[in-house]
Amino acid sequence: MTKIRINDFENYCREQLGLSEHSLRAYRQDLAAFAKFRQKAQLSDPPLAADIIDFQKDLREEQGASPATIRRRLVTLRSYYGWLGENDASCPSPFEGLRLDMRVPKRLPRPVDRPTLGAVFRSTQHIVQLDPSDDLSVPKEIPAAQITGLIARLLIVTGLRIGELTSLRVCDVSGAATQIRVRGKGDRERTVYVANDRLQADFRRFWENRCLAAGSGAWLFINSTGDRLTPQTFRKRLRTLSKSLRIEPHLTPHQFRHSAATMLIEEGVDIRLVQRLLGHASIATTEIYTRVSDNSLSSAVNAADTLAKVDTF
Repeated sequence: MTKIRINDFENYCREQLGLSEHSLRAYRQDLAAFAKFRQKAQLSDPPLAADIIDFQKDLREEQGASPATIRRRLVTLRSYYGWLGENDASCPSPFEGLRLDMRVPKRLPRPVDRPTLGAVFRSTQHIVQLDPSDDLSVPKEIPAAQITGLIARLLIVTGLRIGELTSLRVCDVSGAATQIRVRGKGDRERTVYVANDRLQADFRRFWENRCLAAGSGAWLFINSTGDRLTPQTFRKRLRTLSKSLRIEPHLTPHQFRHSAATMLIEEGVDIRLVQRLLGHASIATTEIYTRVSDNSLSSAVNAADTLAKVDTF
């Protein structure tokens, strides 16, 4: 049985399509899942359309995968066999002529409510002002709790994906730490801006300290061992913080991105500017936040209950 060429496909996606490491990791997982199923079911080589249907059934009935996971697995496979067919005419795609229902129930984003954000920010620490007597030529040790709080605030203000933020280098920050150059999905570059005077001051102190400690080419955020801070590590920090504040279910970095978009729209920021900030290729992706904002409007109207205040009953 011919092996699935995961590494070759991954190199193609990285070098020619410019996909992010997050997407590449998902593709590897999807192809590995199919390779495991192919071996278990002893599929023909190359697989047939019926084999893809059986894989979908196995994911749904045997593995209990969510509709979103099933859809992603099948989209990855379609892309893989399309690529393989272009490079090897003897490997026709099993998706040719195959029609699959891959619709996923639409779920509204789940932003963090403002009281919870307030609790999170109050529990985390700001970057301490340097003492004038300190030797400014020597970098200072900044506690992890202060960095966690800084990252949480940056996510709210910039709407960055956690993978985008943890991929930043010191040289990506400019304008006295008020601007950040970001490379997002599809290797698209954009600039986000750091608002709020207190956050700017904290971020500037942190950035200058990192520049002094490691130089402009270093990773902006690092872990306890001095390596690049990974999205997984920050997610663990948020889980720990959620547990300490008794927040259930626990917070995730992407919820902060949802919160950033929702609050901007609620404050009247033009949706096209929000699209640009978030790095969405299509405004249709950004428009879902207007529906979240409508939910906020509904809650506000119900809370006001204006009819109850009219003395006509």
